[in-house]
Amino acid sequence: MEYGFTTAAYVVSAVLFIQSLGGLSGQESAKRAVWYGIVGMALAVLATIMGPGAGNWVISILMLIIGGSIGWVVAQRVKMTEMPQLVAAMHSLVGLAAVFIGYNAHIEAALVAGTPLDQRAALEGFAALLAHKAPVELTILRIEVFLGVFIGAVTFTGSVVAYGKLAGKVDGKANKLPGGHMLNASAALGSVLMLVLYLQTASAMPLIVMTLLAFFIGYHLIMGIGGADMPVVVSMLNSYSGWAAAAIGFSLSNDLLIVVGALVGSSGAILSYIMCKAMNRSFISVILGGFGGTTGPAMEISGEQIAIDTDGVAAALNEADSVIIIPGYGMAVAQAQSAVAELTRKLRAKGKNVRFAIHPVAGRLPGHMNVLLAEAKVPYDIVMEMDEINEDFPSTDVAIVIGSNDIVNPAAQEDPNSPIAGMPVLECWKAKQVFVSKRGQGTGYSGIENPLFFKDNTRMFYGDAKKSLDALLPLID
Repeated sequence: MEYGFTTAAYVVSAVLFIQSLGGLSGQESAKRAVWYGIVGMALAVLATIMGPGAGNWVISILMLIIGGSIGWVVAQRVKMTEMPQLVAAMHSLVGLAAVFIGYNAHIEAALVAGTPLDQRAALEGFAALLAHKAPVELTILRIEVFLGVFIGAVTFTGSVVAYGKLAGKVDGKANKLPGGHMLNASAALGSVLMLVLYLQTASAMPLIVMTLLAFFIGYHLIMGIGGADMPVVVSMLNSYSGWAAAAIGFSLSNDLLIVVGALVGSSGAILSYIMCKAMNRSFISVILGGFGGTTGPAMEISGEQIAIDTDGVAAALNEADSVIIIPGYGMAVAQAQSAVAELTRKLRAKGKNVRFAIHPVAGRLPGHMNVLLAEAKVPYDIVMEMDEINEDFPSTDVAIVIGSNDIVNPAAQEDPNSPIAGMPVLECWKAKQVFVSKRGQGTGYSGIENPLFFKDNTRMFYGDAKKSLDALLPLID
């Protein structure tokens, strides 16, 4: 009876997770999709606690209450600007959980191996399930445990470094130790050797050595990726965490964990691939942590950054017929999305054609700008992707860039030595006038200089984005 209920609940949960994932692909269906995921997870947890081999359900519920309370408090305190690092932190916990579960499976497998055959019937929980496995099945289990721990360890340290970079606690530039890729390759080869030794001896030492090597690989991979590419890193780590969960699902013989891990792993990998195409990056180089550095001396930039005041921007907007707004991470930092939405409403009320141009890697999280604009109730139908709107810039009167740098950087097309060379960008400099809302003259998070700021048709609208837009709103008549 228990097995039947658990299996049925897992099937329903899996369907809900698939529905959730599918719904998240559109802004209109995203809210409903989130509820599908919540219900699916609640059902999965309930079925696991009530299912066979669950152990002490009181302890499980107590841990759920403690963990859920911590999650609730953290979610209430985290600002939208801190969401990328929160996601990275959550990925690190998934990776660490995979490591702990893997070691637990190893300990219980060792317990079964050391228990006489006539006494194995007295074993409980996961050990009781292992007691019925043949030697070849235990060998397969060890491979699954090894892979789960390896992927989990890489995910853990990689996500911790990603969190540090996103939170500004670690240098955002690409940094590799002397030896670069050879260090990663050597650590990976060492892990393979540890797998052979682990299968031969079934002792904990090879597993421990591999875990340390995997911790290093995760650290060094993400340290070698520049800050401009962190959206892809977050997506990639999301994929890693899914594969870690799937591997542990095999170890625990948990079908739902396998399905969910595969969904997360594959969707994260597909998203990473899409984002790599949007950045003209090699997918393999992303996985190996081999991008984000310069290839030679950067192109010299001539000219000067010319500032403009609020009156000048207002006059240009009042005269313009078409406006394209390009949001970036600076808008999130200033929490200016509501002011942007109000500016959009006032301009559209005057009959002007106002649209938003969203680059696939704008912000520091996939879909970051879409979420902020949806929060501010900007109509979905005027939020356009890069491929949909890029060719419209030459016929646009005013382009407004709010806190963006790399996604509007002409160096991607003009400078072969730029770290973002070849990356498709929003060609806003082709508009008749370009206004860049920016705090100061610095290069921003990624540290890459932007020739756009020095072009003849560009004016710098310095100051905090929210304060600047709030001052601009009364002048739009």
